[in-house]
Amino acid sequence: MNGSIECIVDENDCGDLSRRQFLGQTIGGVTAAVAVAGAGVRVASAAGNAQRMPSFATDHAPQPLPFDASSLRGLSQRIIESHWANNYGGSVKALNEINRRLSQALAEPDLPAYVYNDLKREHLMRTGSVVLHELYFGNLGGSGKAGSDISAALASAFGDFNRWETEFRRIAAGLGGGSGWVMLGFNRQFGTLENYWMADHLHCPVATEPLLVLDMYEHSYHMDFGAAAARYIDAFFDNINWEAVSARLESL
Repeated sequence: MNGSIECIVDENDCGDLSRRQFLGQTIGGVTAAVAVAGAGVRVASAAGNAQRMPSFATDHAPQPLPFDASSLRGLSQRIIESHWANNYGGSVKALNEINRRLSQALAEPDLPAYVYNDLKREHLMRTGSVVLHELYFGNLGGSGKAGSDISAALASAFGDFNRWETEFRRIAAGLGGGSGWVMLGFNRQFGTLENYWMADHLHCPVATEPLLVLDMYEHSYHMDFGAAAARYIDAFFDNINWEAVSARLESL
């Protein structure tokens, strides 16, 4: 099989075949199911099983923490609960309010476009904050030990698992003392696993499914570690829920 494989599917079409092709290429380094060097697997499927909400929805609600906030190693209950309630919870409230104002503003024919776009910029930022925080909390609460499947996938993509971790940690360290996110994602356009640097909530890599997300805003760690961002990165790795990361990969 030569060239790229592009499969535009819904849940009942060739999604299972494409998923097997990708996993065969990454997990364990098996490449027989797809073309070798230079061949990408691109899948555009229906958007998971997420509950559909109308545009301009104003009833977004915070998702509960998927773990006991007092159970994490090296991250205090105080900082987790503050992060969840104030930073994430604040963005959920703000997203609802921005949607309410956008809906009203759209009905104002004389409203200048640049005023509406100010609201849309805030909408983009709050959407990013809510989604990224939910992914971040969703990949915490685990043992920090990666299973064989995800380890093999990362080793296949990066050369070995330690090389992946070295890059992920290096990106995080570079964001210490400031703001931003680190994301391990599957890029559907290229068919690759990549680590991404993200400066803020507004900018995410295009055509990429998040697998592992690390919040590097100071509110994530300053209460526990002050300026010692490296200690926070260590604590994050100690608490990664690799089962959640594997589930995200397997759902592609």
